[in-house]
Amino acid sequence: MKKLVAVLTVSLLTLSGAADAGSKCRSNQSAGRVVTRTHVVTSSTSRVAVKDIVDTAVGAGSFRTLVAAVSAAELVDTLKSEGPFTVFAPTDEAFARLPKGTVESLLKPENKARLQAILTYHVVPGRLMAADVARLSGAVTVQGQRIDLTAKSGRVTVDSATVVKADIACKNGVIHVIDRVILPSEKDIVDTAVGAGTFNTLAAALQAAGLVDTLKGAGPFTVFAPTDEAFARLPAGTIETLLKPENKDQLVAILTCHVVSGRVHSNDVVQLTSADTVNGKAVTIRESGGSVLVNSARVTATDIDAENGVIHVIDTVLLP
Repeated sequence: MKKLVAVLTVSLLTLSGAADAGSKCRSNQSAGRVVTRTHVVTSSTSRVAVKDIVDTAVGAGSFRTLVAAVSAAELVDTLKSEGPFTVFAPTDEAFARLPKGTVESLLKPENKARLQAILTYHVVPGRLMAADVARLSGAVTVQGQRIDLTAKSGRVTVDSATVVKADIACKNGVIHVIDRVILPSEKDIVDTAVGAGTFNTLAAALQAAGLVDTLKGAGPFTVFAPTDEAFARLPAGTIETLLKPENKDQLVAILTCHVVSGRVHSNDVVQLTSADTVNGKAVTIRESGGSVLVNSARVTATDIDAENGVIHVIDTVLLP
């Protein structure tokens, strides 16, 4: 399958100084806007770096809060390991922009898991130099969710943060400095769908099928989610019939045909020709006219991250 790649025209990031952060959009509004796999790039500057990521951050003097957080999260050894890693590092001023008391709360032992999730959301596997970052529309983090990358008018944003300094070479990776702390989604798939406001029928169907607790579980899951308009395209009376208790098994079969085990982001989806669903049936995946089709359904939005998976929006209900 032809790989879809959103190619940004900025070839090199050489930014300095702070800029207003762009607004974050967790979903790409086109199925064609997907990302390439993270890859490892070695530069001449990285070969002569003698300090690892942690020691580099400590020596800089402007990442005291980040270093304290990495220590509290017990991630020091990880970020001192061979890697390589790309770290989008918030400054002390970036942490200070969080609501009052947030940092103090995150540093408490009982919030260690949440702190780990936030910090690993700032880390991408591999060594991505500025020129690589500028060519990408996103990257999957160590935490598992995907960050959005945008290069425009000489400025690169990472979710809602702006890169203010790039290519700080380390022995085991590279640091890019950002002016805000970026946060992963903390909502599960069901709550994410409900909050979107365009999956009311899907939410009702999950409730009737007894699948809410499953999709609130650890997962992770990838859901090809039909919109309310997609359900409305079914023959008249179909939804009402499926929601009846006596048709629960049929409804479960249909809904599980939309779920794939694991977190499969758009860059992985476009490299597949099929995927096995939780239902046990395989769906076909192909490119047609610049769009990605799952069976006969067109993917209209991708990479809506949830705490336990990822949602891709489709315009037609899949039927087993």
